[in-house]
Amino acid sequence: MQNLKLPPGPDQSSIVQLMHWISRPIPFLEDCARRYGDAFTVRFSGQPPIVMFTHPNAVKEIFVADPEELYAGEANGFMEGLLGKNSLLLLDGTRHRRERKLMMPSFHGERMTAYGDVMADVTSRAISRWPLNERFAIEPEMQEITLDVMMRTVFGIEEGAGFDRLRALLAGIVGHAASPLLLMLSLGMSPDRIRKICAKLDVAPFGVGRFLPPVSLFRMLQETDALLLAEIARRRSSPSKGNDVLSTLIDARDDDGHPLSDVELRDTMFTLLFTGHETPAMTLAWVVFRLLTEPAVFEAVKDEVGRVVGQGPVRAEHVGQLPYLDATIKETMRLCPTIPIVVRKLKRPMTIQGLELPAGVVASPCVYLTHRRGDIWEDPERFFPERFLTRRSTPYEFFPFGGGVRRCLGMAFANFEMKIVLAEILRQATLTIPQGKQIKVVRRGVALAPSEGLPVLLTARN
Repeated sequence: MQNLKLPPGPDQSSIVQLMHWISRPIPFLEDCARRYGDAFTVRFSGQPPIVMFTHPNAVKEIFVADPEELYAGEANGFMEGLLGKNSLLLLDGTRHRRERKLMMPSFHGERMTAYGDVMADVTSRAISRWPLNERFAIEPEMQEITLDVMMRTVFGIEEGAGFDRLRALLAGIVGHAASPLLLMLSLGMSPDRIRKICAKLDVAPFGVGRFLPPVSLFRMLQETDALLLAEIARRRSSPSKGNDVLSTLIDARDDDGHPLSDVELRDTMFTLLFTGHETPAMTLAWVVFRLLTEPAVFEAVKDEVGRVVGQGPVRAEHVGQLPYLDATIKETMRLCPTIPIVVRKLKRPMTIQGLELPAGVVASPCVYLTHRRGDIWEDPERFFPERFLTRRSTPYEFFPFGGGVRRCLGMAFANFEMKIVLAEILRQATLTIPQGKQIKVVRRGVALAPSEGLPVLLTARN
């Protein structure tokens, strides 16, 4: 595919481009946009060419196209070794439609409202543990909050030995998955290849394999699988009427009356636990950063929370009464999207934005660049939440959760959760950023996070 006539792009080798993408993703994207315009081609070692698009017309063409012709699951295939081949993120066609339909009821309606108290309670307990007048990183704390929320609402597990062990394993997996080395391996090798290498290293002299990230990650995934399958078996043998997602999915049946298998449930639950806590936690950290560096926005949000919530705690009915907090979260996701691109693999030749693309290439709406276009957003580099109070953006101009039939299933859940968590923090805690601290964008696996986990100080508990 190297000789195909694709839009221009960097002329470095695919390995060099991959290293730029992993180590300096934002400068890499901005340089490409500056040099090549609305569409450009990048090449990463071990992957098909990726044509990135930044114009909303092209984004629309991709999102409204027939999903049988643009495969998101196949384009995300490098994540199979982590998420499992039955993960909703990796499915296409009939199987994707089936599992998405089975999962959808768990993330809408009254069930969402029932989760509100859990989210507020988990946040309040986390704040009570934060050290007073000592510097600490807020992003790992947000990870703990969102992971506990997912464990209790999605998996239905309360505190105990099983809760603690699964929590520790997931935290360890997230830490390993954030490794740039592991991302390079996953982009350049198939899951089977990684497993074979891990197996060989595991029997090396002195067990040297256990100290290498891919091997230790593989072991944690194995133990996590065992815990998830054991819990699924227990639930099947003792059905409950709980409100958690696992209970709902065990009872769910597709149009042919078939349930999800144990392996399908395992991959689904792991995907929800993993992706459903990591990216919202990063967004929460970015919102805290913006609030602490934008005094006028901070005061407006704090006043709104004070008027609506009062003495608290935050309840589900408060969420719809916090429009400025909602706008602040959206403006943060516009400027600091945790996932910078969306990917779709062409199953047949297509024309996108007037460009003829062959089957096999990946078409990629670029979230980061589209969100900063000056012809869409007035003064695009300015942090200005009011823009989301006065105009309605199209889903092809603003798409932090992806788009089309592949838009993130947990979008409503994540937005609901972020408002409750942030409102509870604003109500209970006074935070500052240490003086002179410079925060940068760093890569955490496939996502973008604040450097050093965003160091903060808790100066008072309200």
